[in-house]
Amino acid sequence: MNIIVLGAGMMGRALGFDLSKYSNFKKITIADRDKKSIQSCKNFLKNQDINYEIIDLEKITDIKKQFQKNDVAISAVPYKYNYVLAKAAVETKTHFLDLGGNNDIVNKEKSLFNNAYKNNVTIIFDCGLAPGLTSVITKDLVEQIDSIEYVKIRVGGLPINPKPPLNYQIVFSPNGLINEYVEDAIVLDHGKIIEKKSMTEIEEVIFPEPFGKMEAFVTSGGCSTLPYTYRDKIDYLDYKTVRYPGHCKEFKPLLSLEPREELIEYLQKNLPSNEKDAVLLKLMSTGKKNGKKVRIEYTMINYYDEKNNITSMMRTTSYPTSVVAQLIEKGEINKYGVFGCEEVVPCNPFFKELVKRNIKIEKEIK
Repeated sequence: MNIIVLGAGMMGRALGFDLSKYSNFKKITIADRDKKSIQSCKNFLKNQDINYEIIDLEKITDIKKQFQKNDVAISAVPYKYNYVLAKAAVETKTHFLDLGGNNDIVNKEKSLFNNAYKNNVTIIFDCGLAPGLTSVITKDLVEQIDSIEYVKIRVGGLPINPKPPLNYQIVFSPNGLINEYVEDAIVLDHGKIIEKKSMTEIEEVIFPEPFGKMEAFVTSGGCSTLPYTYRDKIDYLDYKTVRYPGHCKEFKPLLSLEPREELIEYLQKNLPSNEKDAVLLKLMSTGKKNGKKVRIEYTMINYYDEKNNITSMMRTTSYPTSVVAQLIEKGEINKYGVFGCEEVVPCNPFFKELVKRNIKIEKEIK
């Protein structure tokens, strides 16, 4: 099988690194329209056997030509392109994965289900960190417990050395970050799908040292399709983003900057990027198993890869996506249609692959 990664940015590079190190794909290609990004990616992955292509995402004919040469395609470009790319993949009979992050785009992708099924194509949206990794953890939880009272998902990418006042750094697209902070979030509440305003309901979440007390608040996109998939299995499910205390209060006024490009420019000028980081993840749940009440908590703290100069956000977003692509290549994911990770990704093989990459998730059952 051949695979193509669209986008030579931070996530595309990490995908290329993981695919070249662990996968059995015959040919790996990274494509981008920006020659400087391609060259920078080449320099970063200089010892890896990877091919490169210049491609303009606005030219759908060129996209289809590239897809026809590949069995699997991964989108590591802004989510606004994902529906068009998924549609092209269905037409060229190319399996397609994306890093996701937007509920409206996901709904459009789901409309392609019948055509994908007829063409023997697998489309899996939202394959990154949250949603993605957290979706598979939720599936693992559902498979173990008879009934679930609540699932609370808390995730954040943070600088190791925070700089006030925002105590944050750019670890992925600033545009994507703004969307998470601006758009409404969906929550599952006893069978009903409800919307909540982002950057609300601040709570304290405690992680092991050196982090300790952190804050978490509602943001958009983290639940993806989990509330719909598990409407009949989980009473309450929500997602909040983890930050250093005070971040929400300091950042909220910046959202008044218009147009959005002005805010993006401000963030790019005033926030560091690609410095040493960590990703914190906690999924908390209570329910019943064999008539007894249980509490299950998953925790992950993942750090910057010093040896390979890869941020934790790159690792925990791109590696799960790469693993899903490899499970398709191995035939362990073989359903056709359009799916969220919780619907088709097998938990045990997925987690075993992550452990190989030093992404370890601790599970505590009480």
